[in-house]
Amino acid sequence: MANSITGFQLSQSGVDLSKTSGAASVSKTSDSNSPSLRGTGIPTYRYPNKAIKESDDYLEIRVVKYTPPGTQSIAENNVSFKTTTQVLNESPNIKTPVAIITLPMPQDIQDSNSVEWGDSRLNALEAATVSATMEGMKSGNPLSGAATGINKILETLKSTAASGNAQDLAQSYFAAQLVQVFNSNVDAASLLSRSTGQVLNPNLELLFKGVGLREFSFNFDFAPKSPDEAKVVKDIIRTFKKGMAPRSSSGTATGAGLFISAPDIFVLEYKSGGKPHPFLNKFKPMAMKGMGVNYTGSGTYSVYSDSTPVHMKLTLTFQEVNPIYFEDYQDSDVGVGY
Repeated sequence: MANSITGFQLSQSGVDLSKTSGAASVSKTSDSNSPSLRGTGIPTYRYPNKAIKESDDYLEIRVVKYTPPGTQSIAENNVSFKTTTQVLNESPNIKTPVAIITLPMPQDIQDSNSVEWGDSRLNALEAATVSATMEGMKSGNPLSGAATGINKILETLKSTAASGNAQDLAQSYFAAQLVQVFNSNVDAASLLSRSTGQVLNPNLELLFKGVGLREFSFNFDFAPKSPDEAKVVKDIIRTFKKGMAPRSSSGTATGAGLFISAPDIFVLEYKSGGKPHPFLNKFKPMAMKGMGVNYTGSGTYSVYSDSTPVHMKLTLTFQEVNPIYFEDYQDSDVGVGY
């Protein structure tokens, strides 16, 4: 017995969607909610097939041609380099994307910001060595400065070993350093602990190490209800596949096949009624690192008569091309920021 699905008959043999009527049209070249794109010829795909109202929230994904950041500094006597995000914002590529895809809000929306911190150790002898070396290097003559630094190190070591207990510690420490020259596994801390029952104070601190790049994963369900909607789903999947694929040079030109060009990048934005979402997080431009499509979303192979799967699941994994900095929050006060 056939099962009714929103006006279409689904059976084991499928349904001839091409014979159905009353299917709403889906434009792939314009978006009625984006007047600035009318007549531009930019492919625009929207799922599900319905008009976007002012109360509708959705995720907009723009596929943009990648622009390398280059190696030139922002200004003379400035060691700051332009980021991919800055170059993209200045490039016409952001205004003329390869395609625009509008998808429903994911059901698992979250963001996670992190920076790298790590423990650092610096004992008194190492600190004295660093301090003496830095002072020596400040002199005009590097060789003379280095010699001065070495002399100060020796004076520091001499004063450190003045007392009996400190002398034992210093001797054990440098004995272990000497043994290591002969590829021994004996380290200074182990030798000190074995001989004196003590270790040098490591002055352990948690210090800032650097920044990281955020990753985002999204899951979407596709269940096309009309021939036009089925075509849009296919175009969306194909657009993502093409956008994440690198380009290989071909042909007979000199150097053809020597290099591989970077794939497109993706600009994501949560929107509400055509405007930036007033609460949810923002994204920096992202590269697509992974994409998966399950063509049997319900666990059973079931297709319409034109071979379009009845239920599909799409998984996308992105990573931002630049870290998040404090200054990024000063550019806009909309929502929670990044």
